[in-house]
Amino acid sequence: MIRLQNLTKIYRVNGQRTCVADNITMTLPGRKSIALLGRNGAGKSSLLRMIAGTMSPDSGRIITRGTISWPVGFAGSFHGDLSGAQNTRFVGRIYGVDTDALVESVAEFAELGPHFHLPVRSYSSGMKARLAFGLSMGIPFDTYLVDEVTSVGDASFRDKSTEIFEDRMKRSGAIVVSHGLDLVQRICEHAVVLHNGTLTYHESVGDGIAYHRQLIRRG
Repeated sequence: MIRLQNLTKIYRVNGQRTCVADNITMTLPGRKSIALLGRNGAGKSSLLRMIAGTMSPDSGRIITRGTISWPVGFAGSFHGDLSGAQNTRFVGRIYGVDTDALVESVAEFAELGPHFHLPVRSYSSGMKARLAFGLSMGIPFDTYLVDEVTSVGDASFRDKSTEIFEDRMKRSGAIVVSHGLDLVQRICEHAVVLHNGTLTYHESVGDGIAYHRQLIRRG
């Protein structure tokens, strides 16, 4: 369960005001896969980061129950001077999982070869994203926060990413940001649409997609 209570977040950049959350109050059910839809710049990634606790709202609060992942695919917290394997061990110790098993799992999944044992600062953005996704999927969470992660890599890697994510959804919930509406239709049960700082909940992901497309057509 994730409870947004009077959540407000506003950006002001170069004199322009962008409202990500305008006093939003809503409860998102636990262990459900929920699509988070909205136009580019609506603030979907910011909302995910607030739920994860890596960004603070201007006012209001978020109440959570159960374990929640960091935004899956987010690689900004890796230590650049440590290797992929060392970063994996560090995160494994923080979450109290078997670090040897986690390193083995991430190495196999991320397909980084010898780069897995080189400093992360030498990685391309795609390599970092693959490491981050493999690490996220290697640790069990009650709710996964997912931000366009299945767009990483070639078609084979994307298929593998989708397959392992769908397997995780048999036991966990997720909030999923993706422009791939066909994928969202397949892996999500419900939808929320973020627009001009307001969040609307749709029991049917199909209804949420239809509303999102309607907003796009309106411009």
